[in-house]
Amino acid sequence: MEGFLIFVAFGFMAQIIDGALGMAFGVFLTTALTFIGVPVLQASAGIHFVEIFTTLASGLSHFKFKNIDAPLLKKLLLPGILGGVLGAYVLSSLDGSSIRLFVSIYLLILGIRIFIKAFSSNRLAKRSPKNIAPLGLIGGFLDAIGGGGWGPIVTSSLIIKGNCPRKAIGTVNLAEFFVTIAQSATFFIFIQLSHWNIILGLLIGGLIAAPIAALLCKKIHKKILMILVASVIIITNIATLIKYFLS
Repeated sequence: MEGFLIFVAFGFMAQIIDGALGMAFGVFLTTALTFIGVPVLQASAGIHFVEIFTTLASGLSHFKFKNIDAPLLKKLLLPGILGGVLGAYVLSSLDGSSIRLFVSIYLLILGIRIFIKAFSSNRLAKRSPKNIAPLGLIGGFLDAIGGGGWGPIVTSSLIIKGNCPRKAIGTVNLAEFFVTIAQSATFFIFIQLSHWNIILGLLIGGLIAAPIAALLCKKIHKKILMILVASVIIITNIATLIKYFLS
């Protein structure tokens, strides 16, 4: 029972971070699960199954708190779904670890840029979203391969383009629900899920945290959101790069 509650706590913490900042559910849990010995493929498949339910709860909560940009959501959906399916297929067939180094470097640079942007001016410019389809495609693909990455790649890229942080986070969370369904369906075709006790614990913790995280996202000031987003990206990817070069 104690072990099960640990996974509930993992799911809760991951969803609080993801729902409030628009990222890190998969990254956090993939790191934790692979550390305790769960194979990367099973970890990614299990996390995406959990995310079907947590992203639905999170997306609906963000919708309730008016954190959604409808035009942006429409532009993200189809490319994100296509990228997610392709990524899940590639991970089921190949080892996706070789591209993680490049993804981490890209995210680290984005994190630094967001951090600088948070202090560069008092007002954050609002811009119409551009080049969203390629961003959704790449985000969905790398998310499936790495067990996480949709939020860090898509949310951080939208914020650096000038989109409202709160709207970017909420919209990316809701879009992730549809992307995750496509990824999970692809995983189910090629592999059989295991570690159901872990999956159930993560699911319960994530569902409890989803509405709390969406409310936090609505209440936190834009500049603070940008600083928090940047900090999560920078710390996570520095740790990933250190682990990569020491392994």
